[in-house]
Amino acid sequence: MVSRVAIIGAGWYGCHLGSSLKSLGFDVKVFEQHHRPLHEASGNNQFRLHLGFHYPRHHGTRVQSRDGFMRFMERYPQLSREVVENIYAVPKAESLIDFATYRLIMTSTGIEFREQNETSIPIREIAGLMLTAERVLLIEQARRFFRDLLGDSLVLNHKVTSIEEDTDCVMVEGEPYDLLIDASWGQQLGMPMPFFYEPTVLLYYETDHAFPACTFVDGPLCSVYPTEDPNIYTLSSVPHTPLARVTNAQEAQRIRDSVSSETVSAKVKAMEEQVGRYLPTFKESFRFVGPQLAIKTKPVGNFDDRSCSVFRRGRVFHVMSGKIDTIFFAMERILAFIESSRERGFTPLASPLRRDIVKRSLLTQEQG
Repeated sequence: MVSRVAIIGAGWYGCHLGSSLKSLGFDVKVFEQHHRPLHEASGNNQFRLHLGFHYPRHHGTRVQSRDGFMRFMERYPQLSREVVENIYAVPKAESLIDFATYRLIMTSTGIEFREQNETSIPIREIAGLMLTAERVLLIEQARRFFRDLLGDSLVLNHKVTSIEEDTDCVMVEGEPYDLLIDASWGQQLGMPMPFFYEPTVLLYYETDHAFPACTFVDGPLCSVYPTEDPNIYTLSSVPHTPLARVTNAQEAQRIRDSVSSETVSAKVKAMEEQVGRYLPTFKESFRFVGPQLAIKTKPVGNFDDRSCSVFRRGRVFHVMSGKIDTIFFAMERILAFIESSRERGFTPLASPLRRDIVKRSLLTQEQG
């Protein structure tokens, strides 16, 4: 019988899994090496609550994002806010797919959008664009929410250093648990699938007036997206945001932590040149504030898979985190594993079907 669960990592996945299991009566401990939840990749991203528009090349990611978006809105309505003008645009020359194909993919996935010809700002070199309902995540509010919800189940400033698996338990920091969930994006125990670490640099910009969210798809393109601060936006670029691609977590951390001002200046120049091809008023609308440094964990492959996967090895679960709103898929998978592993004590029973058929046949003959 599963009753005690340890979770490593208090990102979106660790916090959601921990609070959900706790509400179901499990004794849960969530270990986080930093001083607050959502400190690493979960708090250093584009602040986007995805609906699936970002991933025309991967059906599973679109479906998980589409379904998870609605569940996120029901479960955590206070942890995101509306984006008044949220634009997805397909460039004429640099997109990997044409606008008609992109529109067909989103329509067939069942994601609602509205085609648009006019926008509040000039956008050029575009084959077509649409307005979407994707939202902005409120990271600081989420940190406070999960800290209060988890209470003493959340152990901050604690890096797990001791894990020992046994047949009847898994020892974490010398304490026995029935299950261990690694929600550290593979940084604690790795991942039972081909993957890599990608240290990244996004750029923060400030503006004095409203500016729409603009995402250019699909391929080596860029996006401008608002944050929880209405005056601060992120600028991200598929070719320029990554710093490296490595297989070792420590090497990824070293690269992230050693980014120089020269590297940041080069990234600013490259990203501003790229986004300026589509948004001619970008530089006059924004002031560069500083970089955002993070590490992403991604599966190997060119099909842009950012869906969530859950693997089980004995009493240890590995969560390959996808987009933030796919946290619900991870929870369902873990509960399904727990339910299937319980000893039900069923006794095989012989089917009464033949007896019932014969009995009904005899009754029919008597009535005839």
